[in-house]
Amino acid sequence: MNLTKEQVFSINSDEQFSNVAMQVFRHQATACVVYREFIEGMRIDVKGVQHVDDIPFLPIEFFKSHTIVSNNDAIQVTFTSSGTTGMITSRHPVTDVSWYEASFRKAFELFYGDIKNYTVLALLPSYLEREGSSLIYMAEDLIKQSNNSDSGFFLYNHDELYHQLKKQQQNKRPTLLIGVTFALLDFVEQYQINFPELIVMETGGMKGKRKEMIREELHEQLCKGFGVDAIHSEYGMTELLSQAYSTGSGIFNCPPWMCIITRDTNDPVTLIKDDKAGGINIIDLANINSCSFLATQDLGKVYTDGSFEVLGRFDNADIRGCNLLIA
Repeated sequence: MNLTKEQVFSINSDEQFSNVAMQVFRHQATACVVYREFIEGMRIDVKGVQHVDDIPFLPIEFFKSHTIVSNNDAIQVTFTSSGTTGMITSRHPVTDVSWYEASFRKAFELFYGDIKNYTVLALLPSYLEREGSSLIYMAEDLIKQSNNSDSGFFLYNHDELYHQLKKQQQNKRPTLLIGVTFALLDFVEQYQINFPELIVMETGGMKGKRKEMIREELHEQLCKGFGVDAIHSEYGMTELLSQAYSTGSGIFNCPPWMCIITRDTNDPVTLIKDDKAGGINIIDLANINSCSFLATQDLGKVYTDGSFEVLGRFDNADIRGCNLLIA
């Protein structure tokens, strides 16, 4: 594949995105064995795919049972999803982790500016306590890139985190607190702080630690506990090398090399062109060495400006997608 990082991460128009996406598709339709066999099973003629809207999306469940790669290079790191005991988790082998680094560094800069301006605090206990988390990989790199001795991880040491937040507030230092949802709730039940300038970014998920909550209720509690007007969110997953971000109200925006498209929930090959709810398909051009075209188990809406909202997940998500598409 001859595409460079500069070509992918400098995309600035729909036309550029479409051109690069088609190049990536033609490459992966041949080079990624699992994707190629999936396309053949769907009886799709690759030569007949002339537009992004015609590209087939690989059900994300395949990452639980197959090795999804688009080259023969050595695997540098394998990212794995979290899951409860006995659950089959996703595995994302990455043959060139510099694509992931370039993706999240560039995306952070686009949405938030220079990382060196921030103190980065990470409250990610469930991720720290296992191996293979792509979120921990990203957080570690952002902490390092911030070049700030106050940046760092916090496990369950909430008292230390509270005093660090107070210190950053007193120093008037721009501060990002990225945390797993249950840990942020645990913190605000124990400590209250009024730090309006703080960016609180929740990564989603109770990880079986607490009862699931609707977003409005969750964000209301976190806003009150941290004294902020809005809660930011990150939308990413093990199978991707890019993230979308929300600066509040649960409305996400993608970096220019990532795109969300919704599909009909009853006919998974039919795409939805308006803001009706549908299954979320993702094009992630940073996934150049695995598969960039994935059908997820999430439900959402895409709006005319390209922003999107995540509404939930399919019922019986694990049995959808593959079975429907290959039948």
